[in-house]
Amino acid sequence: MGVQFPQSPQIMDTPSNFLGIPEVEPKRAQVIVMPVPFEKTSSYGKGTKFGPGAIIDASRQVELYEPELGEELQEIVKIATLKPIKGELEAITQAAARYTDKFLVSLGGEHSITPALIKPYITKYPNLSVLQIDAHTDMRDEWNGSKNSHACAMLRVKEQGVANIVQVGIRNTAKEEQPYLNQDNIFWGNNFELDKVLEKLSSEVYLTFDVDGLDLSIMPATGTPEPEGLSYNQAIELIKAVAEKKFLVAADFVELSPIKGVAAYDFLVAKLIYKLICHKFKKKIY
Repeated sequence: MGVQFPQSPQIMDTPSNFLGIPEVEPKRAQVIVMPVPFEKTSSYGKGTKFGPGAIIDASRQVELYEPELGEELQEIVKIATLKPIKGELEAITQAAARYTDKFLVSLGGEHSITPALIKPYITKYPNLSVLQIDAHTDMRDEWNGSKNSHACAMLRVKEQGVANIVQVGIRNTAKEEQPYLNQDNIFWGNNFELDKVLEKLSSEVYLTFDVDGLDLSIMPATGTPEPEGLSYNQAIELIKAVAEKKFLVAADFVELSPIKGVAAYDFLVAKLIYKLICHKFKKKIY
């Protein structure tokens, strides 16, 4: 048996929910963090089912004080963490539908959960647009015999009636996807103008953030990494602008495949989510 290292006191002494903050009842919360460890169609690297737990574990190491707020985040907004959602895609839709009056942040899991998560928001917000941060266009009609593959996620979203999908960070697309793409709404690689991205989005936005949208030098912990992706600062800049200048209705963070013994990438995603919530609710303190 190898050497057994004890957990740090900070992890042991904090609740097992997002940011390690005291538990809040979902009905009293403004933000709902929903783990969705769904993995059925991963086609290269595996392990997205472990993503939600890794993000929550890492989030307990995030400092809660935010200088831009002048306060700890949990003092500004109430955040509740749900138990992991089990079951098929319909169960995921049903879970999301219960929280359309909250700010729902879903933790994947593979990207195939996004069409299920967004469904109740399409009904509630007819003019909804989607900001997709991703290395791949994900507009295949089917992949490996499945129409619900992670490689088909955005085409399934489009088929539900979302005409406006803005794709940022794209570095990889297939020939068969081209008929379904709006080339004017694609920002390739890490080259994008923030004002143009915002201009293309409607006032109501759903954010889907596939972590392979980040450059593989800072995010190798994903099943299909690609070079020339977004830097951390670019991702923060984009998140901040959308959260503060649009009505961000919900978000998901997907495709994290944790690397055993390396928590840095889990922490990076947890920090992005923390920053997203900070910017989403920043305006409410003035």
